[in-house]
Amino acid sequence: MSYMKKEISIVGVPMWLGQTRYGTNLGPQSIRSAGLVDRLKSLGGNVLDEGNLSIGITGCFRQSGENIKNVKTLVDSSEKLAAKVSNIIQEGRFPLVLGGDHSIAMGTLAGIAKHYNNVGVIWYDAHADMNTPETSPTGNIHGMPLAASMGLGHSALTNIGGYQGKVKPEHIVLIGARDVDKGEQQLIAEKNIKMYTANDVKRLGMEAVIAEAVRYLSERCDGIHLSFDVDGIDPAEFPGVGTPVTNGLSYKESLQAVRLLSAAEKLISAEFVEVNPLLDKDDTTARLTVNLIGALFGETAKSKQVQRIDRKRSAEAI
Repeated sequence: MSYMKKEISIVGVPMWLGQTRYGTNLGPQSIRSAGLVDRLKSLGGNVLDEGNLSIGITGCFRQSGENIKNVKTLVDSSEKLAAKVSNIIQEGRFPLVLGGDHSIAMGTLAGIAKHYNNVGVIWYDAHADMNTPETSPTGNIHGMPLAASMGLGHSALTNIGGYQGKVKPEHIVLIGARDVDKGEQQLIAEKNIKMYTANDVKRLGMEAVIAEAVRYLSERCDGIHLSFDVDGIDPAEFPGVGTPVTNGLSYKESLQAVRLLSAAEKLISAEFVEVNPLLDKDDTTARLTVNLIGALFGETAKSKQVQRIDRKRSAEAI
């Protein structure tokens, strides 16, 4: 582990109201149940599991006359998360946030950006999540967090944390995108946002993409946040997601990506989102997500004990 990752605080955000498929609220616990805390502790760091935030699990769905759903519940939970993440950073610890759907990134970024002048963001995702109520086909807020964090969209979302503009467009790198809405495409072009589609990664190779992304952000930013949506990985390998998109990045490529990011030692925070155990098969998505997180924090190979646990779980699933 690098020095900045030895003090880790885990916080779960059991949120599903940023979209319409129940189950992502169960994501944090499914990741923990797959052995996350023990895996991180085995790497020698100081790991503190601070549990789940207490948040509302029901919303009013669509606001009357507006193309946006469950605003109040999502804003309230985002404010709680922003305060929690800010406190973790203030204590000199590394925030590791477990989702929940991707709407939680609004709270994570609001908490981080209070402590950094120029936060960089690696958005590992099949989607750009840069819609506003005007461009969104669904009104689902999990498709809006990056736009809101840039200060675009509904004022209730852009003002989370009490301020606007957590992230600048030139401080964002999208990796793995392959389902980008028309309004998002226009915004990406207008703001000249750096994007590597899944096809770009296949063409260039993950090593080159991560090297370019880290170099690009390091030149502009005083810290880099990783926002990892597991639907960035092809659903054939990661079935437990609510918005699957085919022709995605492979698990092997994704494992390489987090190992390269670990080696770069530039990350100040990370979140893993959109694990839905109700859609999973034999806990595959949760187990492999733990592997990704372990690799991010310096795990190079599984210990014999971890291998035995995995074999036992696989045998029980058969």
